[in-house]
Amino acid sequence: YIWSPERKYRLWRRLWLALAEAERELGLPVTKKQLAEMLRHLDDVNYASARRYERRLRHDVMAHVRAFGDQCPSARGIIHLGATSCFVTDNSELIQMQEALGLVQAGLINVIDALARFARRYRSVPALGFTHFQPAQLTTVGKRATLWLQDLLMDLGAVESALANLRFRGAKGATGTQASFLELFRGDARKVLKLERMVARKMGFRAVYPVSGQTYPRKVDSAVLAGLSGVAQSAQKFATDLRLLAHLREVEEPFEAKQVGSSAMPYKRNPMRAERMTALARFVIALSQSAAVTAAEQWLERTLDDSANRRLTLPQAFLAVDGILRLYQNVAGGLVVNREAIRDHVRRELPFIACERVLMVAVRAGGDRQELHEKLRQHAHAALAQVKAGRPNDLFDRLGADPAFARVPLKGLLNARKHVGLAPEQTRAFLREHVAPVRRRYRKLLGRRVELEV
Repeated sequence: YIWSPERKYRLWRRLWLALAEAERELGLPVTKKQLAEMLRHLDDVNYASARRYERRLRHDVMAHVRAFGDQCPSARGIIHLGATSCFVTDNSELIQMQEALGLVQAGLINVIDALARFARRYRSVPALGFTHFQPAQLTTVGKRATLWLQDLLMDLGAVESALANLRFRGAKGATGTQASFLELFRGDARKVLKLERMVARKMGFRAVYPVSGQTYPRKVDSAVLAGLSGVAQSAQKFATDLRLLAHLREVEEPFEAKQVGSSAMPYKRNPMRAERMTALARFVIALSQSAAVTAAEQWLERTLDDSANRRLTLPQAFLAVDGILRLYQNVAGGLVVNREAIRDHVRRELPFIACERVLMVAVRAGGDRQELHEKLRQHAHAALAQVKAGRPNDLFDRLGADPAFARVPLKGLLNARKHVGLAPEQTRAFLREHVAPVRRRYRKLLGRRVELEV
């Protein structure tokens, strides 16, 4: 709704009313009757009439000025008084972005909440960590989720910053000099400046951009879409990780009882929600580049090559991110953890992972570090050959038969929980110190329910 034509044109009429009210309050000849007439027709936009005007005038703002004037005949002469088209187009878009950022903020909070619950529940469950998608040291299922959470907290900060810095374009005239308003107020600059502040307050803004050309700085769009791109990047990282984990059968997205994974292969459980998140994220990331190029391309006080581009990129970026966050919340709230698959992968790799501790214990018992390292390397490669041949990992059997490791308590080194480092403590601390304050601050936004149609 925020980016619908209905919302846009209703905002235009509210802006024209706010301008007329402020002009009356500052002494211009605008009557109460004219304001009342405008007020009565804020929402019943006569679209058919506007379309007829636009076909003839080839100018959307003037078409709606005329259509509004037809409904408000006594106010016809003062609608859009002193303004340029960007008074309604730019200011309405800033309002739309403000409202849309609020929805993105709420979406982020609910995804953060869902992931925090997951991280807390699985904070101590050992899992095989990967670097280069090759088995590395152990981590925990919950600790891995904190990596996703940390990205989202950064995104939330970017959205908060965008909202805090968003300002009103204001009433600055055709090239930003406010010359038309200075003429209306017979050279009284104080009234011109006061008019702009009044209109901004009426439309819910406390500040305006101090200077502008005909438009507000298009770097604003670029910064906002960069923030949306950040959300998309974080979501794609999560979705890609989940697709990899689904391949390992360790963690999967929700899969409903009658859901079909493939039309040809009945056994399939394709991660289609994560794949959809990835597709939408790629789209948003690409859109952010368009906003950057548009900001760089603006000529002097204004050129119109931004208009058609922005009418596509702004709504589509917000709509796509809204879809991404709905998918993300749905998936994060229903993640399926297959503990046995996770344990099996840990058991298979744990003897290799324990090699470093074996080496340290053997050296403490009086062994030569370099000689022991070479023996470990030989045994490990021999055991890896067994694993690659589909046989069990027999590394510790080999070490147990080697006198060089006779004084090493090998069995005690195969406890997975002793190889996760501070992962459980890091997870607890992260949730307590960084996530909990955010959940408390935005507790009124929590509890959003999402349903996917397909």
